[in-house]
Amino acid sequence: MNETVLTSTLLVLAFCVQGHAQQGKAPPYPRMAPVEQYLIANTHEEIALARSAAPPSISAAAAVLVLGRHGYETAVKGSNGFVCFVERSWTAGFDDGEFWNPRVRAPNCFNPPAVRSVLAQYLERTNWVLAGIGRAQLIERNRLAMASHHFKVAEAGSFSFMLSKQGYLNDEAGGPWAPHVMFFLPHGEARAWGAGLEGSPVLGADGGKDEPTVLFIPVRRWSDGSPAQPKGSAQPQDNPCHAHG
Repeated sequence: MNETVLTSTLLVLAFCVQGHAQQGKAPPYPRMAPVEQYLIANTHEEIALARSAAPPSISAAAAVLVLGRHGYETAVKGSNGFVCFVERSWTAGFDDGEFWNPRVRAPNCFNPPAVRSVLAQYLERTNWVLAGIGRAQLIERNRLAMASHHFKVAEAGSFSFMLSKQGYLNDEAGGPWAPHVMFFLPHGEARAWGAGLEGSPVLGADGGKDEPTVLFIPVRRWSDGSPAQPKGSAQPQDNPCHAHG
């Protein structure tokens, strides 16, 4: 149980390996787009989008990161230990067909244990990408970082909020997926949570031995307090594998 946690995402799910390439289809985004397409020109807009990941009672006092040309930078210092930021497509699993999708904007807000043990992995992968490292090299760097324990095991209680109704998680969702919280666990713990079983509210599964376990629990309201499923609306899909998380 000492596997390193490295994100999947919504973002993106590390336990989902159902990318376009595996389905025999040409990947819609075979290579990285120009860096400008991944950036948000207005810093204030990115700060607001990042904060929309969690309720104001949490995000208002959280630190906020924004993406620059060389990596994430601290735009707002926080006081409660939480960190909010907007994920981009490369936090997806390496086989995800939307790994380079420049439209992805996935607001996320990590709690203090996740900040201490998981966040650095998101930030370092971003640094590698913006330095021009290709996908094959990213995979190898990730493998070495895990083998050397450079990436830490997720602390107990590591989770994040993804409650924004403003994000764009992937092309299939065409916007946000569903408000949910994510739990970061060492590889192999999905069964103990009853994840992915029929009728279970916990979504997720164990991926390969070099992947973390990321569990998703949909919730009823977005961060602004509005209901996620107004009466008569369609239920969110039970399979989040096509959403970044």
